[in-house]
Amino acid sequence: MIRLQEINFKYKNEETSNLININLNIKKGECILICGGSGCGKTTLLRLINKLVPTLYEGELKGNVILDNEHTEDIPMYVLADRVGSVFQNPKTQFFNVDTDSEIVFGLENKGMSLQEMQNRLEKTCNDLKINNLLNKNIFKISGGEKQKIAFASVYAINPDIYVLDEPSSNLDYKSIEDLKQYISLLKSQGKTIIIAEHRLFYLMDLINRSIYLKNGKIEKIYSKEEFVNLSDDVRKEMGLRSIKGTNRLLQQKEKLQINNKKILKLNNLSIYRGNRKIISNLNFEASMGDIIGLIAPNGTGKTSLLRTISGLFNSFKGDITWNDKKFEAKNRIRNSYMVMQDVNYQLFSESVKSELKLGNPSIDCERIQKILLQLNLEQYADKHPNLLSGGQKQRLAIGVGIANNKLLFLLDEPTSGLDLENMLRVTELIKQVSRDRVTIIATHDMEFANLVCNKFIVLKKEGINEKFI
Repeated sequence: MIRLQEINFKYKNEETSNLININLNIKKGECILICGGSGCGKTTLLRLINKLVPTLYEGELKGNVILDNEHTEDIPMYVLADRVGSVFQNPKTQFFNVDTDSEIVFGLENKGMSLQEMQNRLEKTCNDLKINNLLNKNIFKISGGEKQKIAFASVYAINPDIYVLDEPSSNLDYKSIEDLKQYISLLKSQGKTIIIAEHRLFYLMDLINRSIYLKNGKIEKIYSKEEFVNLSDDVRKEMGLRSIKGTNRLLQQKEKLQINNKKILKLNNLSIYRGNRKIISNLNFEASMGDIIGLIAPNGTGKTSLLRTISGLFNSFKGDITWNDKKFEAKNRIRNSYMVMQDVNYQLFSESVKSELKLGNPSIDCERIQKILLQLNLEQYADKHPNLLSGGQKQRLAIGVGIANNKLLFLLDEPTSGLDLENMLRVTELIKQVSRDRVTIIATHDMEFANLVCNKFIVLKKEGINEKFI
């Protein structure tokens, strides 16, 4: 059904090839996992199939991409979009509307469907995917995980034969990942062909037919489902791959990272509002210098709003935030905090990776910059423009900027999105190293990461929003 023949591709203005001698046949109805380290070429390979390379992402392409015996270069983009549906790592990049209903039927409207047919497709899509609770919502007021579900629904409504999914679990909580697993299972039962690039592997082990392991732009090896599942932990770690065993459990960390027991940051009866709706109610917690606190909650519970409130970026709240028992005003919180956003594209501004690290801390010396780049495995990209990095590389750069800033409050929103095992472990160790002289709060769905890095947890529940401390 899909054939990639002698593919070599290099992005415009890149010095080295991003894909090298790629030969791959994908049969109709197969579920294929594309895996490998950050920057290995996973996203680029997906962009070949949906023709975003080289149509949107320019570069030098050699070889053939063949879909049902047709060369994709001969298929108009609007025709290909009916046959290949794409769900991107960042769902906001594929939205065209401000409300969820219009977004789901956007592709159908472009096809000229009648209002009645669009309504029927909308109802079927929402019933099949169990997302009726997301209808009639403002896209800008739903969580990242809920946005991902809407992006998936907009593709499902079109009913393509091929689905291309790029890190579809990156913004999802454990329950939503289970929902995603059911979506993919549903597609398989319908005979759809599915190609998934992922770092979080555990939910796919019952679904895949084969796994394609990429390294430095080349297909290193192709595994059957059985071969991939039976890889030893040592081999998997050598390949830089995440665990295939999912967990939703939090482990109490024995290691106490704080340099003293004095409670320096306090939230007292903090309630946060979104419009007239209270999303977090009467939250109380205290943190010592050196604490690394995991903020764990389902999608849509208010994790990002809580981080933004603590950082001073969001002020629709009641209650007190204090530092050293003195009121911590918004302007002081902004001055003394750095937040790594869920979508780091909004906070990368400079012309090079190296200059990005200097942006928030002009006094930082070259030795310190080089050390951070080395610790985050970014030293070879020091002079590269941040927009030319992969998703995982951008994520690491944003974390590096936060580390370079030396703020008292270090807040991270889903910092392991797009990170492979090796770089997740690098980030874990670096956060531990730099957190002795600051308070770190991390909103994450990544339990593997949370259990490695955090020494305390706050768990927010949807039922009235109750906090639990572990």
